[in-house]
Amino acid sequence: FIMKMKSILLFLMVSVAAFSQKIEEKIQSKKLNDERTFSVITPASYESNPTKKYPVLVLLDGEYLADPFSGILKYGNYWDDLPEMIIVAVNQNYGETRFNDSNYGEDGLPADSGAKFFEFIGFELLPYVQQKYRTLPFRMIAGHDTTAGFLNFYLYKDDPIFNAFISLAPEMAPAMEDRIAERLGKIQKPIFYYHATSTGDLEEIQEKTKKLDNIAKDIKNPNVIYRFDVFKNTSHYSLVAEAIPSAFYFIFNGYQPISKLEFNEKILKLESGYAQYLIDKYDYIEKKIGIKMQPRMSDFKAIEAAILKNKAYDEFQLLAEYSDKQYPKTMLGTYQRGMYFEKIGDSKRAVKEYMRAYTQEPIGDLTKDYLLDRAEALKGKKDEPKEEIIEPAPTDTPAETVPTEEPKKDE
Repeated sequence: FIMKMKSILLFLMVSVAAFSQKIEEKIQSKKLNDERTFSVITPASYESNPTKKYPVLVLLDGEYLADPFSGILKYGNYWDDLPEMIIVAVNQNYGETRFNDSNYGEDGLPADSGAKFFEFIGFELLPYVQQKYRTLPFRMIAGHDTTAGFLNFYLYKDDPIFNAFISLAPEMAPAMEDRIAERLGKIQKPIFYYHATSTGDLEEIQEKTKKLDNIAKDIKNPNVIYRFDVFKNTSHYSLVAEAIPSAFYFIFNGYQPISKLEFNEKILKLESGYAQYLIDKYDYIEKKIGIKMQPRMSDFKAIEAAILKNKAYDEFQLLAEYSDKQYPKTMLGTYQRGMYFEKIGDSKRAVKEYMRAYTQEPIGDLTKDYLLDRAEALKGKKDEPKEEIIEPAPTDTPAETVPTEEPKKDE
């Protein structure tokens, strides 16, 4: 049975992946005075959802980083843990290209071919991709060793063109570790910065990344979200396989649906503010990650379960207001207001709310029949005297009502 389920899962993942496209592109670059090639990997939903826009991930060393980055993204998106995005994989692994592209001078700044490649990315490659593909303003850049060091030059600018940096075993230019730390302390826009090394990495890389970490981890800039990983028993090359998922789940922490662990360890332990927790979660996704999305129905269910368990019935009112904004034509907000009146013992107003569902659209497992049945069950029931609602102290008792995580259905 286990083997059968694994086979089914593999089939589903391959089926999802089959709908993504890898498009070979080329630009005649004026900056480089040469033709440059790159691959654009569009996500599975790109063709079927023609109005959707996606974050952009620029991959240096695209020939060998595209597959592992793309694979982790597809896996994470299958479980709704990671968003879909457009990958732009730049070809650099021929001749001395990747070293020429990353060239810097004695002052530790891009020079000659490196300066030209720096401008090619910002002035030619990104505008081309933005014009041809449906992109969001949220941009990431990633590279390995030589190119990982190079990508940090974009952080030197006052207004970096990238929102997230993934630097894997970086070979840094002179004074780069000090300059990065200085920039992280002063940056005025939200930035995610991830870098990694390993116990088996080159000694110089270990020394410089750890020096950077010693400074950066004490920086108190609210605009910077920072992480440094040191992987054990891995080499300069094999650390990439461990670092990619670590980087993605670091950057997109908070994007995932509310899990049972999050429900028990964070939400249930709140003394109040369950509805606000949901609002803040999706505000964070929009403001920090740059993705505007409707809250998942499973997350609404989790908040409903917390409200019921802690008898914080007043919170249904704020939750209903939020539902009306996010799903205005549906009966979600109506259901939540009906629950509020029902739980405080005002049966007449609960019936009135539930009856409104007759003119509204169903959503999730909420149907007209379900809400009308709730209304019918309350008809004739005498209103109970409203009691003062006292929220209990936080509890560590696991909630039995929290929805379990289910695999996302293919669209």
